Parts: sequence; structure tokens; C-alpha cells
Amino acid sequence: MPANSEIRTLPDEGDVVIATIKDVTGHGAYVTLDEYGGITGFLSIREVATGYVRNIQRFVRPKQKSVLKVIKVNRARGEVDTSLKQVSGEERKAKLIEIKRHEKASGFLDSVKAKAGLSDVQAKEIQDSILEHYDDVYEFFESVVVKGTDVIAKLGFAGAVADAVEEESKKIQIPQIEIRGILEVSSKKPDGVEVIKNVLVDAIEATSKNSPSTITVAYLGAPRYRIAVKSENFKIAEKAMSHAIERIEKGMTKNQGSFNFTREESKKKVQV
Repeated sequence: MPANSEIRTLPDEGDVVIATIKDVTGHGAYVTLDEYGGITGFLSIREVATGYVRNIQRFVRPKQKSVLKVIKVNRARGEVDTSLKQVSGEERKAKLIEIKRHEKASGFLDSVKAKAGLSDVQAKEIQDSILEHYDDVYEFFESVVVKGTDVIAKLGFAGAVADAVEEESKKIQIPQIEIRGILEVSSKKPDGVEVIKNVLVDAIEATSKNSPSTITVAYLGAPRYRIAVKSENFKIAEKAMSHAIERIEKGMTKNQGSFNFTREESKKKVQV
């Protein structure tokens, strides 16, 4: 979808678009470009698939939705030529995800409008405000999940609108990854157990203040602990893990304790 709320008159060459097959002929298909005000484009039979196409309706049929690539635009005539065969698997997948995000975001805004009792004009103002700060509306709702309700306040939303936005955001599940490792820590001090506890708590709290990651430490049996970091991507998780481990090592060294860390190989995706 276009990043703003305005409908662009024509797409650009190279754009990947969603189209509805309108009419199929022997030499190709006429399509409606859903994201561009329903303008008509053309899909030549030569651009349907690699090699000779005997029956075009094996690939496209009337009323079918297809992901196509724009290969030629004549702005003077308002003509758009498209291709099915030039769309890669990754491009198709990314476009379908984009459309799904757009549909969900539209549903969120409709719910906010209804719950907060907004007029069409007020709902449009909220959408425009979001798009001044985010590439798309769904990204805003995602940001509320990841960063908290401060995101809502920063856009000036309050009262019933803020409550509705927060409620709708809870419908989003952010995919996260988890990385783990085994800590072996011990202390010969009389209060060694308390020393270890304080070092671990300090490392978790200090790291959590500067990272959106979730960090946990579980006791496995002296002297072993499992430390786990959950985050939205590996880069952020690795940074948080490194910070926590560095702080734990310094804390144990300062208290004349022993320290060892072994990274676990398993990495998995989880849902929040």
C-alpha cells in the first residue's frame, strides 16, 4: 500500500501490486489495480509464465486476485503493463504480508472509531497523525506493543482514543526469537548466595533499562543458571545478552567469585 492515505494515480515501473483479473482474452488479461483507484492494467500472455502458455486460464481467471509486477507505464495515456512471471517468490510473499498488515490496520482503526465514538473526519485525522510519524498504520500499533503506551501519548492521543488504541494493539502478537546460555557462577564469601543473587538481579535490571529485550535467569542447580533473552531480532538479543554477561562477569570478579558462560546452540522463535 502507498505509505500515505492518498491514492497515487499510477504506479511506477518495478512496483509490485495487487490486481483483480477483470477480463481474460486470447492475448492476455485486463486487470484492475486495487491500490490505484481501480485503474485498468494489462497482463500480456507472454508475461504470464516462462515458456509457451497454451491456456492462460490455467494461471489467471476472472475475479482472481494476483500479485503482479509493473513493467511499463505510459503516463500520457494512463496505460500500465504488468507481469506475473517476473514476480519472485519473495516479492509475492512480502506483498501478501503488506496487504494483510494493511487490512488488519484498517480493522484496528474502524474499531478505534467505533469504541471512541469518532466521526469520519476525526478518524481521518487520527490516521493522518499516525502516518506523519510511521510508514504505515500497522507499524504504529506494533510500536505500542513493543514500546508501551508512551507511544500513544507522544502522538497526542488521550482518553477514549488512547484506551481504544491500547486495546486494539493487544490483538497483535510480535514474533520473537530466544537465545540462551548456561552461567556457572560461585562465590566463596560467607554470603555467597546473596552475592550471586545481587549480581544477577543487577545485570538483568541494568540491561533491561537499555533494551526492549526480555531477560530471565533460571536456577538449574549450583553453580549453574540458564540465562535467556527474548527479542524481536537476533541483533537486539545478542546485544542484550553481551551486555548482561559482561556485567555479570564484572560483578563476580569484583566479589572474588568464579564465572563461566557457555552459549547454548538452540535458538527458536516464540510468540508473545
